[in-house]
Amino acid sequence: MLKFCRQLATGLLTLAVTAGAMVLPALAHPHIFIDAAVTLAFDDDGAVTALKHEWTFDAAFSAWVVQGLDSDGDGITSVAELQDLADENMLGLADFGFYTFAGEGDDMLAFTPVGDQTMDYVDGRVTLRYSVMPEAPFHPGNRFELAINDPEYYVAISFADAAKVTLQNAPDSCNVVLEPPRAMDKQVEERLYALGPEVLELPPDLAAAMRGTQGIIVVSCTGVVPAAATALEATKQVAEARPATPFGGPPPEPGLTLPRSGFFGWLQDQQRQFYGAMTGSLGALHNDWTAFWLLGGLSFVYGVLHAAGPGHGKVVISSYMLANESQARRGISLSIISAMLQSVVAVVFVLVAAGALRMTSLAMSDAANWIGIASYAMVALLGLWLIARKVFGWGHSHHHHGADLSQKAHDHLHETDHHHHDHDHHGHDHDHSGHEHDGDKHAHLHVVPPSVAGSSWREQLGVVLAVGLRPCSGALVVLVFALSQGLLVAGIAAVFLMGAGTALTVAVLAAAAVYSKSLARRIGGADNAVTASVVWWAELAGAVAVLGFGILLLIASL
Repeated sequence: MLKFCRQLATGLLTLAVTAGAMVLPALAHPHIFIDAAVTLAFDDDGAVTALKHEWTFDAAFSAWVVQGLDSDGDGITSVAELQDLADENMLGLADFGFYTFAGEGDDMLAFTPVGDQTMDYVDGRVTLRYSVMPEAPFHPGNRFELAINDPEYYVAISFADAAKVTLQNAPDSCNVVLEPPRAMDKQVEERLYALGPEVLELPPDLAAAMRGTQGIIVVSCTGVVPAAATALEATKQVAEARPATPFGGPPPEPGLTLPRSGFFGWLQDQQRQFYGAMTGSLGALHNDWTAFWLLGGLSFVYGVLHAAGPGHGKVVISSYMLANESQARRGISLSIISAMLQSVVAVVFVLVAAGALRMTSLAMSDAANWIGIASYAMVALLGLWLIARKVFGWGHSHHHHGADLSQKAHDHLHETDHHHHDHDHHGHDHDHSGHEHDGDKHAHLHVVPPSVAGSSWREQLGVVLAVGLRPCSGALVVLVFALSQGLLVAGIAAVFLMGAGTALTVAVLAAAAVYSKSLARRIGGADNAVTASVVWWAELAGAVAVLGFGILLLIASL
């Protein structure tokens, strides 16, 4: 008995760990890469009066930015044609605090735009230049910290070295150091994990605690006498009408991002490196078609890494498999079909929106966002159906009319303790516990098998559409870049190889969900009431996870 309890505990622990892994918050990875430079302007009294930013975007996203903006059709996207987008970006960046976090200790500065923003498109890359100023001049002391990054890591902002940070008219006693990313405090990490995907803004104290986790600029001005009043209000409140994305980028999947430290920091760095190499190899096809093989391999690996990070696909399919399926091959099939549908949607979207309609990046972002909203709504509806199916037995082909499936399983398990029936194994039908048994096909089936309780094709279609309807944002950027370079066929191939890599990772997670249930049943025994009850509740938890995740994503995206 003791051995049995230990084995059952092992199986249930595996089931619990699998279920828990599926409800972790989505971790974002960057779709926009910026090579940054900043100038800190001082007044004659030694106070910082402005920060002058210069951000150069990667080539792939630059192609997305200029999409549809060549209004005169001369083949050149001019500064004037980009000005409206530059002005729009200032409105959006204000809602993100200009990705600029500065201050000493717990005193954080609030910034306002100067109004000098411009954008240009040179050598295939867009550069945004703009300035912000603190609400009052600030006198830096021994350690003035300046962090320029996106806490959600949708945008990756990098400084090549300290030379990219310039002090203008600063006192002679001031110097600047560029500190690398530091490890995140464990308590801060736990608080981040506790925040759900509906949380789009970090609390001020948490944002302050994260300063430096993605690298930080430190300015020291020893001997400078600060002004009498330098403590300003903590963090500028985020506007109620928050834009979906900065810079008119494709919509990110809602979710809080951990900073670049530990395993997730390594994963994010790998995603960035593979993404950069992938777009670089795509551009190299102009001169060397053998680069296609490199592009294919990089695209596949990027898809694997992409699925290991954020994405509602793995959560929805894995939770669905935990809630409703016992056949690993079905989970693998759903993973492959969903990933391929994502690729198809991305290709069709770009061909129609960018190729045929010549929509701007802002218009495409809005359209893609609404597609995402529809996808999240379908996830929520799928979860609601799975809960109803589990609780009320809707769609259950074994005809347990109006009965709770958990109770039915319990009744089946205890049937043989009180009754012994002789079964005719020659095709005779028997009236047994209120339902029919055809020969010995269903004799003594105390737990309904997948062949009987499996989902319908309509339900599986709902899973595929809920996951595959929302295209990957990275795929959209790659396709627009490929279209701008006249390499659309190669871009489409890259996107489908990305989908294949994504399918591989999601299929492994789906199979793990099925295996965890099988292990619990095998260790506990299929006819054991405790095992059946625990598995039933775990399946219900999977259904609730699908509903909850869909609702959170839907709220966060509206």
